[in-house]
This record gives sequence, structure tokens and C-alpha cells, in this order.
Amino acid sequence: MSNRIFISVDENTESPLWLDAVELFMQKVLEELKIDGEEISVLFCGDSYMQVLNKTYRNIDSTTDVLSFENDEEYEDEEGKWKCAGDIAISLDTLPVNSSYFEEDCNSELKRLLVHGILHLNGMDHGDEHIEKGVEPQCEMLILQEKLLKKLKDEKIIK
Repeated sequence: MSNRIFISVDENTESPLWLDAVELFMQKVLEELKIDGEEISVLFCGDSYMQVLNKTYRNIDSTTDVLSFENDEEYEDEEGKWKCAGDIAISLDTLPVNSSYFEEDCNSELKRLLVHGILHLNGMDHGDEHIEKGVEPQCEMLILQEKLLKKLKDEKIIK
């Protein structure tokens, strides 16, 4: 078996040229995590749509970089048993802002957001701790996130 990744772009957001490379990177992350049989959807959008999602589902009236909506439903088809892990939304407007803050390129930041979303969809949480420039993470989720990113540092989504 494998994993199913569904990628879409909000209708008000221009589709990035690198969109086709997202699935391959996510498959590599799931392989590193030894996860098989998951379905994950990823939506790329702008800050205005992200603000609507954040307000609707978290009652926070501001944009954010990444949101994860865990599902955990399961179903079976001719290929096997599947877990609908959930949905990840990523703001393409916030991506370069974060990239600048962390002094990283947009490729590295996009990988961070995707890994972060995948870990959330698989039951991990970081509480009030967030990645900060120059600060080593303390919680299990963020430590694993950074470990995965180091392992996959040569992977390119945005070329």
C-alpha cells in the first residue's frame, strides 16, 4: 500500500509552479514516520482565507501559517484499509514572511509547514511551544519535526 495525498489551491490563490513536488516530499515524510495507508489533503491558500478558517474553527480572528484538521475516519476499498488523517491548510502569503523570520529559503519553510501539519494529523501536539529562531525545541513533536527536517534537508519542493 502507500499513502494518498490530495493537493488543491484555493480559487482566489494563484497555483504555484512547484505544486507537483509537494506530494513526493510528503510521501517521503510519511515513509520516514513509517506511516502507511493514510489519506491527507493539503490546501494552499492566501492569508484572507486562512483568517476565515482560523476564525471559524479556532475562534482566532487572524491569519496563521498552517492549520491541521484531524479526521481519523477509516474506510476500506479494493486497495486496503485507509485512514483519513485529515486536512492541512497552508498560507502562501505567510510562507515568505516566516522564511524571512527564520532566515531560511521558502523551500525550507514550506517543508517545515508540511511536516508540522503531518505530525498534528497523526496525534502530536506542541501545546504553547512554537519554533522560535535560535531556540532549541523542548517538546517531543517539535524535536521530531526538526529531526525530520534535518534528515530531508536536501529535498527540494521549490527549486
